[in-house]
Amino acid sequence: MSKLVNDTHSSGWSILVILSCLGLIVMFDETMILPAIPDFIQEFNISYSTSSWLLSAYIIAAAVMTPIGGKLSDIYGKKKILLIIMAVYAIGIMAGRFATNIEFMIAARVAQGVGMAMFPIAFSIIREVLPERRLAIGQTIFSSTFSGGAVVGLVGGAVIIQNFGWQATFLAILPVTIALWLIILKFVRIKSQPTTELGIEAGNSSGNASNDRTIDIKGTLALAASIITFLAGISFLEDIGGGDNSSGVYQVAGLFAASAISLVAFIAIEKRVHSPLLDFKIMTSKSFLLPTIILMLVFMSIFMVYLTIPVMVRSPEPFGFGGNAFAVASVQLPFMIVLLIGTITSGFILNRVKNTKLMLLGTAISTIGFFVLLAFHSTENMVSIGLTILAAGLALSISGGFNVILLSVPIQVTGIALGMTLLLNLVGMSLGPALSGFFQETYKGTAPGVAGFYPTDHAYSLIFITAALVSLASVFMAIAVSRIRIKTETIVSD
Repeated sequence: MSKLVNDTHSSGWSILVILSCLGLIVMFDETMILPAIPDFIQEFNISYSTSSWLLSAYIIAAAVMTPIGGKLSDIYGKKKILLIIMAVYAIGIMAGRFATNIEFMIAARVAQGVGMAMFPIAFSIIREVLPERRLAIGQTIFSSTFSGGAVVGLVGGAVIIQNFGWQATFLAILPVTIALWLIILKFVRIKSQPTTELGIEAGNSSGNASNDRTIDIKGTLALAASIITFLAGISFLEDIGGGDNSSGVYQVAGLFAASAISLVAFIAIEKRVHSPLLDFKIMTSKSFLLPTIILMLVFMSIFMVYLTIPVMVRSPEPFGFGGNAFAVASVQLPFMIVLLIGTITSGFILNRVKNTKLMLLGTAISTIGFFVLLAFHSTENMVSIGLTILAAGLALSISGGFNVILLSVPIQVTGIALGMTLLLNLVGMSLGPALSGFFQETYKGTAPGVAGFYPTDHAYSLIFITAALVSLASVFMAIAVSRIRIKTETIVSD
């Protein structure tokens, strides 16, 4: 018996190592592609507004597919759906390499965004194959690969793009993606427990809907419409930031109105179907909902600042530091390194500190980092220090928040729960850069001897103070979560 237990644990750790490579691959690729945005603008002859869809298309596809992928994995089996989603991601990577126009590239980015749906599935597999007492360490190892891949991508991206062009970023990752797909196919073995076999559906312990293997098409379309129109409205905000643009205002207002209508329709549909795409019983649980909103606010505030830094560094003096791509890497590298170290050590801290307290500590540290950036962002060194503080807080917030969520839902519906969590995180990630772009577009200026208009210090101050206030809100919510006793049973209906 002991040999069987040891073999099971050994297999669980092997699966953890294999699945952790997913974070390395995706973050390596995504970190490298960001410095290439100016190259896309020049080569595809597009505007800055159009170039934003290189990120927006990715986020929209990810936001739509993560809850769907989680639902499919809980119904049809985690490994099967994971391999299918990975195949779509690999096709998107290959398409990106051969893109010759913006339309082709946006289609490739959509396929790559679909690949984001593999992460909640991978999280749920890790929970299934590891014992609960080792879950915090396993979660930390998996999460650390994201920051690890970002470190490698940040350093390697500038070198690859500078010497070989942006196409090489896709070539560098495609063979590794295919190899990992084959490894998962052959070596990852789990006891598949789709909800249709267990007789348990998300939020339905009676099993009345357990034999329903269909996908909620109407709900899926309504959810997709709500997310797409909402994120499109956010992405167009920066287009109306500078000057009188009444048609743009009406366009954005129309998109937000369409998003609200679609959301109402989605909620109405989900309340009537037997097998809903999103489980509102889970959403009504404070032990799930509050940590999920906290993580959304954390990612929103971080992405406001993180994607602002390259503009600040590369803008000419007196609007920025007048640096190049390597200067951007040097300023952000401490952030990535501390995030990597923090995500690794936070798992061990979780074994000694309550997960809700860790989340509270992380949000508090992040808030301090934002106020440091607000008060001291006149030099590259001070910006690096502020980002370093943010990284420490982010690592603790992510580890604590995801651990609360993992332990607050039944194991059979972790795919759905984590899909919902990642969905809201992606909304935060998309909202942050859009707000940052809005401030940068609204508060631009010029100076003698400097050609063109650039964001002023007032724009950066507004970005930092907005991020700080959002982070402060997450602190108050984390205080509320720390007073909640996490119980999985409270989510399952009687």
